[in-house]
Amino acid sequence: MPPSSSAFELRPAHIPADGLYEGQRTLHRTPDGWQDRPYELFELVPQGATIGAEISGLDLSRPLSPELREELNRALLEWKVLFFRGQNLSSEHQREFARNWGELETNPLLERGDSVDVVRFDKGAGGVPSYENVWHTDVTFRERPALGAVLQLREVPPFGGDTMWADMAAAYDNLSDEVKARIEGAEAEHDFLPGFRRFYGPERLAQWQELFPPVTHPVVRRHPETGRRMLFVNTSFTTRILGMEREESDRLLRLLYQQAHVPEFQVRFHWQPGDIAFWDNRATQHYAVADYGDARRVAERVAIAGDRPF
Repeated sequence: MPPSSSAFELRPAHIPADGLYEGQRTLHRTPDGWQDRPYELFELVPQGATIGAEISGLDLSRPLSPELREELNRALLEWKVLFFRGQNLSSEHQREFARNWGELETNPLLERGDSVDVVRFDKGAGGVPSYENVWHTDVTFRERPALGAVLQLREVPPFGGDTMWADMAAAYDNLSDEVKARIEGAEAEHDFLPGFRRFYGPERLAQWQELFPPVTHPVVRRHPETGRRMLFVNTSFTTRILGMEREESDRLLRLLYQQAHVPEFQVRFHWQPGDIAFWDNRATQHYAVADYGDARRVAERVAIAGDRPF
């Protein structure tokens, strides 16, 4: 007969604080009260529980009707990143598609493509080193970070080169009540220097310091269209939480950065030439996986100007 539970004595076991542990995750794709409706103008196939959907039946080189733009925007809000296979858009068509969501922005820190509002990433085969393989949200060092981005792969490596996205609303939902209380109303500083000083020397960086001074954003922002709360700090650009001692800020930021690493909050996309990804930069982080060695990977991105986080 097995002994009673009172007869067992367990040895001490300590797990370091502020880690990621196993257990059930809360996975809500849309805010409370959101009404799900069918998509009538295209076929949508989910790629993850809360994030990522592949859309078929559309030619993105053609102008969008108001009805199609509205339905695509609803899909973007619900799925955070949309994938379109084999579009093979010209740079002009890529820009025109992105303009359906607002004015385009430029980024002088990155290599340009056919125009100032097209960024070209040409990696491997003698190109510039990859500075994308870290979880980040684009240009949070701006007062108004990008609303979103449209990325197209022109050339893919023979293996690897995937891109991953993480749902930062799900990341916030799964924080403990204690951590949520600590970051309620908190603001953090964002600066372009941490994300670029590994690749550019002081002389080149200095010319941008006046153009891009440090800015502050809420640690938890609300989505301007859905009202949903989302974690809004990232490894590349967030430097400190205001009002905290450096040690406390660093420890809390390390915990918050880790949330993007949870697989249940992620989707991973394997590219083919001509594929398009369109993501909501307000609600996600992304990570370009640099696992293709010296092979070449060429991508072009168009970014859409955003609003001030609140």
